[in-house]
Amino acid sequence: MLMRSLLIAALLGAVAAPARDKPESWVEVRSPHFVVVSNAGQKQARRAAYQFERMRAVFGAAFPHVQVDPATPIIVLALKDQKSFETLEPPEWLAKGQMNRTGMFQSGADKNYILMRLDAGGAHPYSVIYHEYTHVLSAGSAEWMPLWLNEGLAEFYQNTEIRDKDALIGQASAENLEVLRTNRLLPLTTLFAVNHASPYYNEDHKASIFYAEAWALTHYLMVDDRKHGTQRLQDYTGLVSKGLDATTAAARAFGDLSQLQETLAAYVRQQVFSYFRLPAATGVDVSDFRVRSLPQAQADALRADFMAHEGREADARPLLEEVLREDPSNVLAHESMGYLAVKEGRPDEARQWFEQAVRLDSRSYLAQYYFAAMSMQGTLDERTAAQVEASLRAAIKLNSAFAPAYDRLAVFYGSRREHLDDAHILELQATELDPGNLAYRINGGNILLEMGRVGDALRVVRTAIPLAKNPRETALAEAFIHSAEQYQEALQARDDLAGPAAPAAEPASGAAQSSAAASPGGDAGPPAAPPLLRRRDETPQGPRHTIAGTIKSVECSGPVTLDLTLEAGGRTVNFHTEDRYKVVFTAANFTPPDRLDPCKAIAGLHALIVYAGASDPTTPGEIVSIELRH
Repeated sequence: MLMRSLLIAALLGAVAAPARDKPESWVEVRSPHFVVVSNAGQKQARRAAYQFERMRAVFGAAFPHVQVDPATPIIVLALKDQKSFETLEPPEWLAKGQMNRTGMFQSGADKNYILMRLDAGGAHPYSVIYHEYTHVLSAGSAEWMPLWLNEGLAEFYQNTEIRDKDALIGQASAENLEVLRTNRLLPLTTLFAVNHASPYYNEDHKASIFYAEAWALTHYLMVDDRKHGTQRLQDYTGLVSKGLDATTAAARAFGDLSQLQETLAAYVRQQVFSYFRLPAATGVDVSDFRVRSLPQAQADALRADFMAHEGREADARPLLEEVLREDPSNVLAHESMGYLAVKEGRPDEARQWFEQAVRLDSRSYLAQYYFAAMSMQGTLDERTAAQVEASLRAAIKLNSAFAPAYDRLAVFYGSRREHLDDAHILELQATELDPGNLAYRINGGNILLEMGRVGDALRVVRTAIPLAKNPRETALAEAFIHSAEQYQEALQARDDLAGPAAPAAEPASGAAQSSAAASPGGDAGPPAAPPLLRRRDETPQGPRHTIAGTIKSVECSGPVTLDLTLEAGGRTVNFHTEDRYKVVFTAANFTPPDRLDPCKAIAGLHALIVYAGASDPTTPGEIVSIELRH
């Protein structure tokens, strides 16, 4: 009955906290799919976990072909009251006149946090749970989805009523209707333009109207599409996902916006609202729940880790330092300190924190992953390279659904030009786990280039361009395509030059081979044939080395060769590659030009170069990869 409407969601693929609050009792409840940490007691924590599991069952029934469990854990900080909530909510939410919120979702590449109050009350006491879980499922679409629809869908699902054998979804919100009936509706062009910085998202009165109207428009479109067999909301998400602005996309998908405004105003004045009934088994086996008291240090480490992911680094650090003074072996505190170092651009420090975390608990897939990822940004001798490979293999084994570990291991092999078949399979696995991640497809394209499959590489990235979530991603994909096309043309030029050679004429004497100035009558004769390019059928041989320095000069000769001079630690080192299009270029701390020309644009930049050492010390090392840095 409601599959068409529900599938819309499936597309959506002040006051600083003190370093240490007064000690209080914390409990952790681990259900099959959630970790709930609360200071409200075991009963409340178990109830929250129970409701999250029931909501997951509803979504699982609604979207049988959609992965409702993210690869990274969902950690719920279920706080007993507003005072506890204020110690962790974003400081800007505490400013005078701001909307009084009761929950938030913080998504990250490594963790998903839900922060919520358990004393919210209301007609739907678990609405904040359902609201935030909707954000979990739509997190992959958050970058391109207009804020009105993101919040409208969460508001739509938050009024779900879960019963023993079914769920009632999309019931009307009495609170939202009251707001809309006592205030003037926002112009739709204003609604569509609201972003996270807008007063309509942050200021109490204005935000109430925004949330209510976002709910009403979403509710109307979901019900109307179902009633008339249309798919206007689905058409709209398709347009905005491809980069069309929210207002233009609305005009195309919904028609005359003035008429829609009038229709919406009439819709909120009506007395009867439709909703959807979904048959679903919502029973949860609570015997699978594991409950334990949480030491204060571990609770503080979790709170600090949340703040680190939220962007409150200045509050997180002193709390983590206090945890480590009390509990030097706290693995989460080490991971969080490493995460702070990553965010602040200190990879060497981050690597040390994650290395210690691995030593403390080798079963932490995040510690294994981050240790390897940070190590790949520095000098890699053979011992460190072996550690990187082992840690990434361990991360995959510990969490087989964690796509970043597959991607990093593939990039590791690709940068060293080894195990390319394995690298290709690893990148395919990363893409399968996270189909919307364009970077994985571009990295896969680079590996295909390394394998000599230029056509396949182009095909992969050209097909993936519609997945770009912003202009920068589009530019990166287009830059790859441009570079790969140049490489393809260079290969063709090389093959043309290496074609069947004409028989060489026997010189009459040694004098006949001299320059034109020495020839009788000044006749230079036919021009000399261009030198043949050596075919690059093999990867560079020899052990891999890494060196950091400043690129002093670059010289390109012929269609594909490149010579580079690096100043490193007071010495000059020369490098060479027979095929510059096979060099893997990356940027560590800046966005390079859309179309990077290594022959003209990299001199003067700092760089980390991976190269294959030559057995002859007088021969330059052959470049494998170059990471550019400002």
